[in-house]
Amino acid sequence: MMTKPQVKERAEEQASAMTEDQKAAIRMLANDLHRLNHAVMKAVDAGVSVELVRSARHHGGEGQWGDLLTPVVVTRS
Repeated sequence: MMTKPQVKERAEEQASAMTEDQKAAIRMLANDLHRLNHAVMKAVDAGVSVELVRSARHHGGEGQWGDLLTPVVVTRS
């Protein structure tokens, strides 16, 4: 039975195949996701439920794509 490489090993392997611009874009994405997660937690703590839903998909023109999100917010009555 084959085992999957660990997350850290897979990330290092993927990063070694990236350009410096790609690595910088991924670091920016990771930082922005951290801030988004923090904002979601603050909204939940303030009393609303938050669901992130894919609203569109952005295509880069050479086969790459990314999901774009929109929040669905539900307040208590």
